[in-house]
Amino acid sequence: MQPLVVSRLNKRFKKHEVIQDLSFSLDRGLVYGFLGPNGSGKTMTIRMIASLISMDSGDVHIEGKSIRTEREQALRHIGAIVEDPDLYGYLTGRQNLQHFASMYLRQFRMREIEEVIRLVELENRIDDRVKKYSLGMKQRIGIAVSILHSPTVLILDEPTNGLDPKGIRQLRQYLRKLAEEDNVTVFVSSHQLNEVEVLCDRAIVINDGKVVDELNMQDRHSGTEYTVSFEVQPKDRAIQVLSEFGSVQETATALDLAECKYEDIPAIVRALIAADVEVFAVKYQQRLEERYFSLTETKGREPR
Repeated sequence: MQPLVVSRLNKRFKKHEVIQDLSFSLDRGLVYGFLGPNGSGKTMTIRMIASLISMDSGDVHIEGKSIRTEREQALRHIGAIVEDPDLYGYLTGRQNLQHFASMYLRQFRMREIEEVIRLVELENRIDDRVKKYSLGMKQRIGIAVSILHSPTVLILDEPTNGLDPKGIRQLRQYLRKLAEEDNVTVFVSSHQLNEVEVLCDRAIVINDGKVVDELNMQDRHSGTEYTVSFEVQPKDRAIQVLSEFGSVQETATALDLAECKYEDIPAIVRALIAADVEVFAVKYQQRLEERYFSLTETKGREPR
């Protein structure tokens, strides 16, 4: 059974068809990106999945339970943060967890709270007041609250907004850990294409309230051509080597090799080293951005 199935959702906002016959499903233990331009319907879709707003027609099934007819049972299996985590700043992180555990769980043990504290790696700051937390720490304690009841699906709306690079990296590592070790299905709405490429196994792209594609990020390397940047010295010798593999463009800090296959990169690096070229870094520019814009560049946007 798939943990989340969205079936033919429709939603009108004023006179606009914001969501139109929207359907997709998620497999267990994977991280999904949810992509689309502003006004494409991402946030409204997430709010309907989390039962924060009603749908005009269609249904959402979470672990086989219908949001329409079995709402309470369905929501037991889902954790969600839509926009900013709803926390009490005057309480400590631990007190917030205890408060929400008493609301969500009929019975809870302190070891369950200690377990989620360990999972989000906030042991050293858990007894500080939340108002003293950084945005990244608030995101992590918010996620801790959302997984207190051990959901099988975790939904996050723009979780990296406002985070610095360190906070983004920590959040990414934690979400991967949830999926890989705890078999939780993670569904992340984001505008940051680079982060989706690094974090996600798959990405669902919507535009004007409709699913326009589902991308398998696990297959994104195979047979695909990229522009690959090589930070090397000396550049003149490296240009001679790289020219044997394709068209080379020199930038201020690197040499860019166009139309390079991912699987050819090790052979290129070996050729550079054999020519006594020092290789400091290799970076490849993936084509998700190009694919995304080809799917979403249309005129007009519906309300978000």
